[in-house]
Amino acid sequence: MIVLVNGLDSTKEHMYTSSHWQELAERGISCLMLDQPGTGEALRLQEIPARIDAEAWAAVAVDYLENRSDVDSSRIGIVGWSLGGYYAPRAAAFEKRFALVVAWGANHNWGAVQRRRREREGERPVPHYWEHVLWVWGRDDLDGFFDFADDIHLNGVVEEITVPFLIAHGENDRQIPLDYAHQSYEQAVNSPKRELRVFTPDEGATEHIGLDHLPHVSTFVADWVADIFAEPQRFVA
Repeated sequence: MIVLVNGLDSTKEHMYTSSHWQELAERGISCLMLDQPGTGEALRLQEIPARIDAEAWAAVAVDYLENRSDVDSSRIGIVGWSLGGYYAPRAAAFEKRFALVVAWGANHNWGAVQRRRREREGERPVPHYWEHVLWVWGRDDLDGFFDFADDIHLNGVVEEITVPFLIAHGENDRQIPLDYAHQSYEQAVNSPKRELRVFTPDEGATEHIGLDHLPHVSTFVADWVADIFAEPQRFVA
């Protein structure tokens, strides 16, 4: 079972249209797609903003899955794309029931990216960008938001990951620096099986989360997950 979480402005329906769930299903793996706090129905219908401690809502997802008779609780992993590349590693670092984690886009220091975005692109990187960011995180002051956002990072966090950890990142990702993928990999010293997969311009999938060749990344991630789940007892930290 994979818990699939989205990013800053995507939804579970968006994840569904990616067909990643189908790649997993073809390998005998089910998928729970979430609108976690700050996204989709959680934000729009229930007014639940995003939170830094992603392990809090991730634990609720695991609780739900453990109460299902059709789920093997020893084989529950978490995969997150874009800002989910922060949420998923954070969740797996502190929610120890996850058996693996994938950062589909290494969002190692999202707060620092936001500071640079404002310095480089100003008040309107895209229409309503900052208004959307404040809404997602439940904040009402942009200047104060940056001090809050400084805590949205994985320094001192990925060291707590004790399960297999895949980082999939595009070499030409213009939203999240490739260096962040290397930082996550280098700091994940307690993962029993860590892997960094960088997608190059020659093969495609080199932009943010591989949107220029998304099925290529999806297939790679699904294969990696299936390989880990095939022999879960090999990777005990």
